[in-house]
Amino acid sequence: MDTRFGTLCTAVVFAVFVRWAVSLNSYSGMGKPPMFGDYEAQRHWMEITTSLPLKQWYFNGTDNDLLYWGLDYPPLTAYHMWLCGKVAGWINPDWTALFASRGYESYEHKLFMRYSVLIGDALIYIPAVLLYCFLQKKFSHTQKVLLSCVLLLFPGLIIIDYGHFQYNSISLGLTLWAVIALSHGHEVLCSAAFMLALCYKQMSLYHAMPFFCYLLGKCWQQRWTKGFFSLCCIGVSVLATFAFVWLPFLTEKDLFLQVVHRIFPVARGVFEDKVSNIWCSLSVVVKFRNFLSHEGLLSLCLATTLLGLAPSSLDLLFRPSVNKFKLALVNSSLVFFLFSFQVHEKSILLPALPVCLLLPWRPFTSTWFLTIATFSMLPLLVKDGLVMATLITSILFIIAVELGLQGVSSDPTVGCPVCIWSSKNLPWLPNRMFFYVVKSGFYASLMGALFLGLLSVAVPPPSSLPDLWPVLISVYSCLHFLGFTLYYHIVQLMAPGTKETTVQKAKKTQ
Repeated sequence: MDTRFGTLCTAVVFAVFVRWAVSLNSYSGMGKPPMFGDYEAQRHWMEITTSLPLKQWYFNGTDNDLLYWGLDYPPLTAYHMWLCGKVAGWINPDWTALFASRGYESYEHKLFMRYSVLIGDALIYIPAVLLYCFLQKKFSHTQKVLLSCVLLLFPGLIIIDYGHFQYNSISLGLTLWAVIALSHGHEVLCSAAFMLALCYKQMSLYHAMPFFCYLLGKCWQQRWTKGFFSLCCIGVSVLATFAFVWLPFLTEKDLFLQVVHRIFPVARGVFEDKVSNIWCSLSVVVKFRNFLSHEGLLSLCLATTLLGLAPSSLDLLFRPSVNKFKLALVNSSLVFFLFSFQVHEKSILLPALPVCLLLPWRPFTSTWFLTIATFSMLPLLVKDGLVMATLITSILFIIAVELGLQGVSSDPTVGCPVCIWSSKNLPWLPNRMFFYVVKSGFYASLMGALFLGLLSVAVPPPSSLPDLWPVLISVYSCLHFLGFTLYYHIVQLMAPGTKETTVQKAKKTQ
């Protein structure tokens, strides 16, 4: 066997081994009736989609109690659950029996559910990561293998999908396929892939603005006829993909509206549990519900999200480039996470994906962000009994980044626009000042996260403040995310865009 192929296989097998080792741990809601957790939610969706007609999947009824993990993801997720449910029913009908299977737990069923995550990961996310890494032309084969291994070892995604239990690798994998297509000029395939991601999980909207602005900006840069034709092709691709996925739900107006109502639950709260965003952090001192109605709070979230999206989106629209696009993915998803309505702690995986893509070029800041992103979900992982798995996979990831990309030991000032600007305009500052400040901040940040983690695990909170540790972790992580949002915005806005040549401008006027 070719040595180059052997090293790649070794990296992939190791990444799969880590995933399988994490899957041996407990999952969300394990042995905790009556609602259990996300594991039971996915199993229940298999039960509903295989036991009831399609038109009843999203409606409340005697056979479908929406208060018990009602289906609230788009149709592509429902089809996936139907397929998994059919296989589960073929293996053991008790796993998906209507009503009787509620809260079903067994070793065999856990094995099946874990395999269903791994298969989706192996079919969609892992190939996308490998292709993305091996399309980097300036890297050697060894560098590509190391980068693949690092990206596949990101602990946040592994712990949530293989520990807590979800299928995030499918929607993130489809988004990554869209990024790959866009980066290589295949706009029609890009729009179809991203539409599939949206039809699988509505949270993919966090990435929607960069795709929209980049594609529109590239069409604008072309001459009028070609640009208009490209825009029409993209539009047809989006509409065709949407129609293909949603067709069974477009037959009746009420059915379509009910699905939309379920996947955008604006009647719920502004955030779920203890999320590391602005609203959860400010709620410690500001009780918004005391002076804002539900509609007012929804409007506030919408306004702040749109305002936060504006700089990055407008910059990408008028100065599109693939580099700016990747940075805009980070900025857009971070703004959504920090300011939008109905945010879950697991939504931090959405900005984590594009940050992973920036690892080869910004290893220090990317490693820092991805570590804090995983830490921000600690309150959830403590409840699931996944603290040790999180700690081990996080250490393994940092080691992999250091060996493969020199992430922690790399110079954080290289390529930093603030440092470049200050060296040119503030020559009186010490040459290594920023280096020591950033490095010190990084180690202080990790020590603070470790300290809070130990407190949340080993020290019971005061009886009068039962949520003390989750709240402190949320606020601590939120402050980091605000800093990262500012940093990535500065990097994007100072990065060069794709400039039109004189010939391109002349063609547009023809």
